[in-house]
Amino acid sequence: MPYIPNTDEDREKMLARIGLENIDELFRQIPPEMHAKKLNLPTGRSEMDVRRHIAALADKNATGLVNFIGGGFYDHYIPSALDTVLQRGEFYTAYTPYQPEISQGTLQAIYEYQTAICRLVEMDVANASLYDGGTALYEAAMMAVRITRRRKIIVSSAVNPIYRKMLASYTSNLSLEFVEVPTREGVTDRRKVGDAIDQDTAAIILQNPNFFGCVDDLTPVCEIAHEAGALAIASVYPISLGILKTPGEMGFDIVTGEGQSLGLPLSFGGPYLGFMATRMKYVRKMPGRLVGATTDHAGRRGFVLTLQTREQHIRREKATSNICSNEALCALAALVYLCLIGKVGLVETAELCATKAAYARQRLSAIPGVHIKYSAPIFNEFTIDLPRDAGEVAGDLIEKGFAAGFPLGFYYEGMKKSMLVAVTEKRTKEEIGRLAEAMEGCL
Repeated sequence: MPYIPNTDEDREKMLARIGLENIDELFRQIPPEMHAKKLNLPTGRSEMDVRRHIAALADKNATGLVNFIGGGFYDHYIPSALDTVLQRGEFYTAYTPYQPEISQGTLQAIYEYQTAICRLVEMDVANASLYDGGTALYEAAMMAVRITRRRKIIVSSAVNPIYRKMLASYTSNLSLEFVEVPTREGVTDRRKVGDAIDQDTAAIILQNPNFFGCVDDLTPVCEIAHEAGALAIASVYPISLGILKTPGEMGFDIVTGEGQSLGLPLSFGGPYLGFMATRMKYVRKMPGRLVGATTDHAGRRGFVLTLQTREQHIRREKATSNICSNEALCALAALVYLCLIGKVGLVETAELCATKAAYARQRLSAIPGVHIKYSAPIFNEFTIDLPRDAGEVAGDLIEKGFAAGFPLGFYYEGMKKSMLVAVTEKRTKEEIGRLAEAMEGCL
């Protein structure tokens, strides 16, 4: 039997206290058509049976595949020391400082994380993290609406389609207008952006490298946004910033991204880490928490939650976000990762990703019937066109031990034969060669 602490007598007392006869009265405001007619729950099992059942389910997972899948989440090497630091009790049990000033270690870690993010993206200020890359992008869009008092947002179709779906879902009842602009040769079409932008536009949302793996200098698009009084928002892949032009240098106003690649393992969707940074003039419109450094009455350096404009802390109508927007343990992992590999290590990791991806693109494009879809520069991902359905090819390659890539037909019409392939520093020349041989055998 499940452990339920409330007895029948307890429930009767609680119902009597609020003036109700039974549980049905408690839920009478829920329309009958929404009531669950039957819960299809299995009978209870012993702990031993449950463990055996879960182990059997886990055995169905293909865990030994060589991973070439990207699309926003990447198989990077995580230094062994990271978990040792992360699991120290003073971090692991105090990662969300509701009594902040007595959590000086946690606050300092968050402060250092914010500093690292600012240096990485070349912006003025960063918050204490958000849920993931998609919710960070949504928060940036809402931040732009608050700053500009406008309701129209332009989004490039080269932005991660999962993020675009999240934007549409989270804002479905907010009366915002979203205009999607297409790509041309794999990058955002500047002319279409110019046609779409007007005096009602709050922001332009872009991604670099984009979802097709193409690298683009988006400085001219930022200038188009600023000329119309709109903000420019970027979603970026942090590892790529080891060698690519930063969003701050391009002129972006708000920068977001998924921090999974900074020391977090691939884990069926999370928990992951969204990061956000902006210009100092917009700091009071930023959601979430912001840790600052100060000195106490004795002149000692200390750390405080300078801003925490969440709905838990101030009146709901003045909150900049109603998301409990602190992923501090994941943010700590990102900080530890960046400290362990250092500035030189980040550059070397990015260079390894880029050179190995270039080699993989050359090897795969040499297969008869396989073509590189776009000629734009790449970082560590690229799109190939196959002679048959990419989903079928990916399935065949699973049987050969490879998670070969992401079939783009899932999200883009007319791209059923296109596959997105990602290469990180973990992939070896031998693995890339074996993938090419296996793919050629499948085709």
